Amino acid sequence: MAADSEKPSSLSPPQSSTPAQDDTFDGGRQAWATVIGGFLIVATTFGYANSFGVYQDFYTQSHTASSSAISWIGSTQLFFLQAMALPAGKLLDMGYFRATTLVGSLIYVFSLFMVSISHPDKYYQLYLSQGLGMGIGAGLLYVPSVAVQAHHWRARRALAMGSSIGGIIFPIMLNQLFKSRVGFHWGVRASAFIVLGMLIVANLLMSAKSSRAGPRVNPDIKGIITDVPYLLAILGVFICFWGVFFPYFYLQLFAMIKGVNTQVAFYTLAILNAAALPGRVLPNMLADRFGPFNVAIPLVALCGIMIFALFGVKTVASTVIFSVIYGFASGAFLSLCAPAIAVLARDPSEVGIRFGIAFFFSSFGVLMGNPVIGALLGNTFHWNRAIVWSGVSIMAGTAFLLLTRAILVRRRGSQLI
Repeated sequence: MAADSEKPSSLSPPQSSTPAQDDTFDGGRQAWATVIGGFLIVATTFGYANSFGVYQDFYTQSHTASSSAISWIGSTQLFFLQAMALPAGKLLDMGYFRATTLVGSLIYVFSLFMVSISHPDKYYQLYLSQGLGMGIGAGLLYVPSVAVQAHHWRARRALAMGSSIGGIIFPIMLNQLFKSRVGFHWGVRASAFIVLGMLIVANLLMSAKSSRAGPRVNPDIKGIITDVPYLLAILGVFICFWGVFFPYFYLQLFAMIKGVNTQVAFYTLAILNAAALPGRVLPNMLADRFGPFNVAIPLVALCGIMIFALFGVKTVASTVIFSVIYGFASGAFLSLCAPAIAVLARDPSEVGIRFGIAFFFSSFGVLMGNPVIGALLGNTFHWNRAIVWSGVSIMAGTAFLLLTRAILVRRRGSQLI
């Protein structure tokens, strides 16, 4: 991979410069600054997207559109957040990391401010700004910020790739502002100013560097797209994504309709994402020692089990317990997807393009899943249909991940996969 250039002087990719410290990994000022910057970007993109349940509830109760139509906004945002991995990963490999994150920041912040001046009854305004605009901007930010950690980390790569506090802060903030005298427009605007500040700091902190001394190694595209475990892993994640975001979109609305105390219902997403925080750290630490597939598979299976447990969630206590367990397990699974893809790479030069291909195709699962759930719910909220669809999808995806692991164990002769 070419090094990131501070000031590219032409249209050609920046030339690699490899200082002595480029051969060191797992520590140092540059590496930790990049981790902090990546943390901020994940908080403002993936963390904010995981707060969409607040918007889902607000738009649904404001009769903006049907549940299925509204979920297309959030699903499109998450789709582009991951689908943009294909061009963003390639730009990272070419050495345009800083330019990519800067453009992504501008698009993302501009689109969020456009949401703040959109009318909740104008569906097309919300879809264009929140679905398309924020999704594309987030995609140019999220994948490079995760993939670039491989430039700085080896032994602790999985730990370096995880964490988000955005899913804790933004649901509480948005719920309180939307329901207060501040209202929707200034509530969104306030969150946009916070996002702007966090992204400025992130862009100043993060950097890319060459993964090796010497000339850049071109990734073997044919070898990547014919790698059976890699393709099976993508398929498994794709199917899991049909159901895994169900609570992130609908848990607050679910709790409200089930008659759970309003104040508790407003905090369900915050609890979910707060539990995801240790879920993004502790399992990643285990993954560095035991392998990302070994840690991710039982946790994604737990996600499926917890979805079926929603049949019995009717009280404040059961809602909180579900939020904690599901938040931890789903946070771990989502953060371990990146290290699992990275461990399949034969060379660091493949990390960017493997991320790009994997995130692009698996993102179609995000795009499809929640609108299907919305259609299953209908106008009278048939929760049983949505629960069965989500739970079965996650379990089916888990089966493909188990098959991926079995092939990798046979290929590498090790259980630490």
